[in-house]
Amino acid sequence: MELRFEIRQLQLKETFSIAYGNYNKREALLIELSHQNCKGYGECVAIDYYQINLQSFVLKLKEIQIQVEAQKIIHPKDFFNFLLNLNLHPFLLSALDCAYWDLFGKLENKSFIELNNLSAENLVESSITISVGEIDHQIEKINKSKWNKFKVKCKGLNKDHVEKLLQLPQNIALDSNASFTDEDCIWLQENVEVEKFSYLEQPRPIGNYNILKKENFANWMADEDCQNIDSLEELIPYYKSINIKLMKCGGLTPALEMIKKARELNYKIMIGCMTESSVGISAGSVLTGLVDYADLDGANLISNDYASGNFVKDGKIILSSKPGLGIELK
Repeated sequence: MELRFEIRQLQLKETFSIAYGNYNKREALLIELSHQNCKGYGECVAIDYYQINLQSFVLKLKEIQIQVEAQKIIHPKDFFNFLLNLNLHPFLLSALDCAYWDLFGKLENKSFIELNNLSAENLVESSITISVGEIDHQIEKINKSKWNKFKVKCKGLNKDHVEKLLQLPQNIALDSNASFTDEDCIWLQENVEVEKFSYLEQPRPIGNYNILKKENFANWMADEDCQNIDSLEELIPYYKSINIKLMKCGGLTPALEMIKKARELNYKIMIGCMTESSVGISAGSVLTGLVDYADLDGANLISNDYASGNFVKDGKIILSSKPGLGIELK
């Protein structure tokens, strides 16, 4: 097996604004695993509020390259156990895990769906993100869109803006990126109208969720508070829903286990994404038959997508019929 990697730049179609800041581009680390003329791809991206340094990942890949390339072709779950011994950051672990699933499926001539006996029917629709901005401009974007589901970013709570969003006929969720106060959360979860929002994501900074009450009207969804399977038990009293992102939890292999446990604990589940190319979105898309929500708009927000595979069109998840994760570089 051969390992290759390179840093690429993702350009946003327009300035993207969230409570953490504004950005026009993201750096992505593209990983390629190849064997017998088959190539599998994985990806992770530099997210500043996660303190991700892709150069450190490159150094780590150079350090472990001989070990990775010496591995025989084994089942992806066994390969993941090998990766666990290498002390990798979850973002890098995810890129390698996804690349191997893509490679293994191509070698076996089977899709990820077939390899895991998953359904390709009844896939949930993805939302598209509306970045922070003037409320009338946000509503204008929603009304002009062909998508059916929207995640509206906000920086702090403006009750008048909430009232305007609640009047819309579309399926709306809120994501404050941890910018709500305790008082904001109390007002929201005690307001019966807030039930109209499909979910309210990561209202408070990491670890500051004690004010949340899952039995009230707000469908609180944990994002940064829910990093991996170990987070699930502790969050039960506070969150009804969780956002699983492959980069946070370490890839497709742990995501499957996380979904299983989250179901046992009666969580609603979303498959989410960062700003990603179709490499990352192809991986997340294969899990959309197992969850309640999807937020896989990352590749739709960039202007220089360098891959094809599974994709999202106006919110609909379109799975490739090709083996593995169906990823090909353009």
